[in-house]
Amino acid sequence: MLLSQAATGANLWTLLLPILLLVLFWVVAIRPQRRRQRETSEMQNKLHPGQQVMTGAGMMATVHAVEDDSVLLEIAPGVYARHVRQAIVRIIDQPALPQDESTTKSTDGPDGPVA
Repeated sequence: MLLSQAATGANLWTLLLPILLLVLFWVVAIRPQRRRQRETSEMQNKLHPGQQVMTGAGMMATVHAVEDDSVLLEIAPGVYARHVRQAIVRIIDQPALPQDESTTKSTDGPDGPVA
């Protein structure tokens, strides 16, 4: 009787191990990949003229016009190229404009710099 219970426990573990490995693989690999695909798709749907973008080939360009399935990119002044939306891999952040010196807080006292 004990021998048959031990064999049943071993068979159960042998059955559960591959299932647990598949669940672990799904959590570690497939789920994050789907999230990245969803984020990329949302980014591609929010493109608008004037944005700086990078294509899958690494080309930096400015979005000139957005159509249903394609984007017209200005790759140099007066040079345009049409790409499918899926070719855009990321939007390049615009650098922050430097603050005007008159709006920055001064640490100078009436007689010069304060130490």
